[in-house]
Amino acid sequence: MFKIGFDNEQYIRTQSAHIHERIRQFGGKLYLEFGGKLFDDYHASRVLPGFAPDSKIRMLVQLAAEAEIVITINATDIEKNKVRGDLGITYDQDVLRLIDAFRGFGLYVGSVVITRYSEQPAILAFQRRLEALGLKVYRHYSIPGYPLDVKRIVSDEGFGQNEYIETARSLVVVTAPGPGSGKMATCLSQLYLDNKRGIRSGYAKFETFPVWNLPLNHPVNLAYEAATADLNDMNMVDPFHLAAYGQIAVNYNRDVEIFPVVKAMFEHIYGTCPYQSPTDMGVNMAGNCIFDDDNVREGARDEILRRFYDALCRQRKGESNDTEVEKIKILMAKDGLEISHRPVIERALAHADETDAPAVALQLTDGRMITGKTSKLLGAVSAMLLNALKALADIPSETKLISPQILEPVSDLKVERLGNHNPRLHPDEVLIALSICAVTDEKARRALECLPGLRNCEAHSSVILAQNDINTMKKLGIQITCDPHYQTKKLYHG
Repeated sequence: MFKIGFDNEQYIRTQSAHIHERIRQFGGKLYLEFGGKLFDDYHASRVLPGFAPDSKIRMLVQLAAEAEIVITINATDIEKNKVRGDLGITYDQDVLRLIDAFRGFGLYVGSVVITRYSEQPAILAFQRRLEALGLKVYRHYSIPGYPLDVKRIVSDEGFGQNEYIETARSLVVVTAPGPGSGKMATCLSQLYLDNKRGIRSGYAKFETFPVWNLPLNHPVNLAYEAATADLNDMNMVDPFHLAAYGQIAVNYNRDVEIFPVVKAMFEHIYGTCPYQSPTDMGVNMAGNCIFDDDNVREGARDEILRRFYDALCRQRKGESNDTEVEKIKILMAKDGLEISHRPVIERALAHADETDAPAVALQLTDGRMITGKTSKLLGAVSAMLLNALKALADIPSETKLISPQILEPVSDLKVERLGNHNPRLHPDEVLIALSICAVTDEKARRALECLPGLRNCEAHSSVILAQNDINTMKKLGIQITCDPHYQTKKLYHG
């Protein structure tokens, strides 16, 4: 059951204050590499119950007067039309989406940097498109030997060949559509070019996970490894931090591996490095805002299991491999985590056996278990959704919220007129029908008003669901997983 364990308001306050401190440390100019999702960090909200998905952007809004945004995009990602898996749009489209989103929050977007720039037609077209929209565009180039040939990188043949990004504010937030976009290189390039101009500036990194001041095998940090199992990231004790301070801090393999290079770059630019470890570079205060560790552990364990079932389903679809699944199994074993931790899984599978049909179970935040089965007119998710709303609204379970006289014509329309093979209504279609009924039916209106009560509920399906069903559950805030089995033996599951 969902229980809060994270103080979101404290997080926004302390995080903003800590970034201010870092700006002062470097004499009033800071390049902040911003990793992870800024607007919709649902992973953080699941493993740190109480963390709002928009916390990081709200924190930046508090710094709006002194902050500007620089967005980086790798030229190769433009050329290859790389797609964001969570949004289904290309990285170049996401740059425009990010700019609109930042502006919508009143944040100033200063420029876009195309990293690893080359004069390919798609890249030139993208640059012209941005400039036609009134945006400043800068070009950063590939550097032979990056990131190991420090002497060349920190020279006029390396960072010196990049176009200097004109910035006007004390905090420059460098972000991107996704990983591998050149955020760190852009920050370090600016340090080098600033230094040549006699400008004192600094660099810091904002990454929420792993949480550096939680134990290595804390479920929150294990959940981060589960979320990045496909990238083969690995949490580890920061050996540089341990050697410098005698304190254990958690970081991850890529930052630990690159730190000697970053340290050498700082020394080439300034003569000394302000940081003794990769953990020192970070500004993350999330670990200080946990007020109920037990609740946070429970939320993180649920997330590990969700990631496990997601990996199983993607493996079944041929989108993943055994390595990802086996890695998450190892993470589960480290925590002693069993499938029984999410009781909705067992309940969904039991209901499927009882009814000999696909089934879905949902656990309400008060602990009650609700089920739904596949029928002639409703899919299992749709049936579960109606049953859950009746439970929340204290409506007798035998009550029909939507009359068959409404469901049947809609089903006929789908099959006879729109060419669908499946006559059953999806959850979004059921909600539309319910909202129509709510105009004249008091019970339907009461049920519809209970939709917010589904947020943060856990659910599981005995079969792989259609993407449309999963998307609707996400919009309602329901944390749903699926068993890695299809409802039919067909080869195509559209």
